[in-house]
Formats: sequence, structure tokens, C-alpha cells
Amino acid sequence: MLRSLAVGLLSGVIAVPLLWIQRGEGFEHARLAALMALDMGQFVGVSVGLVVGFVLTATGRWSRTPGYVLGTITAAFGVLVATQALPTMSWVDGRPSGLGDPDGESFMAFLALASGGFTTLVGLSIVLWRWSGYDPRTAPVKGRRRR
Repeated sequence: MLRSLAVGLLSGVIAVPLLWIQRGEGFEHARLAALMALDMGQFVGVSVGLVVGFVLTATGRWSRTPGYVLGTITAAFGVLVATQALPTMSWVDGRPSGLGDPDGESFMAFLALASGGFTTLVGLSIVLWRWSGYDPRTAPVKGRRRR
């Protein structure tokens, strides 16, 4: 289920060009629009990803442990989103001109910060579970060679 959750969180990027709603000019407005589109995309992506992951896990077609690469990419993506959401929150709280609803925009930036933190935790938990070797199919057995 962690794999499907990570893929759902990462798939939110697909919605960024589709749901782009930029209200003003400049980098700050573009960053806010990207974070808002990412939030909406992750809402749909995580829902679909969890349903697909549940079905694949229940049927036994997806039993392998997620790998280091997925965990690392997910954690790095979460850090990137969180580091972009923090300055956006302080920028929106400064009441810039050109924003329709500063409270709503501030809430969306807060959701992006929470999403970035959660995505980082999911990525780190994938890496830690893989590293701990909880699944005997993924952990090398000491003293024996694998063929």
C-alpha cells in the first residue's frame, strides 16, 4: 500500500499543467498556482492510487516491497513541495495584491506544506522498511550466495 500511496502522491504533478489557475504576474503567483494544482491533483491521484493498490494487493499481483528509488524520489519530492509551500504561506499572509481570497490561498499553501511533509514521511518510511529487511524476499541472507 505504501507503493500505491507514493505513486498517488507523485502523480499529482500530472494535474499541474491541466489545473493551472494563475491570478497575477510573477514568480510568487506562479508558485501559488502550481501548489494549488498539485494539491488538487494529489487528492485525485492518492484516491485512485489507493484503490488500484488495494485491488492489486488483494488479488496478490503486487506483493513485492517498494524499492529505494521510489522511496528516495518520493522523499525528495516531499521536501521540494514543503520548501516551496513555506515561503508561499508567508507571501500570502503578507496580503499581496491580485489575490482573490487570501484566507483560501493561505489554506491551500498550508495544505501543500502538510502534503509535502506527509510525502516526505511516506518516502522515508519506504526507504526504512526496505533497508530494515522486514521481507525475506528483499533482504540478502548473510553467509549464503544468491543465484
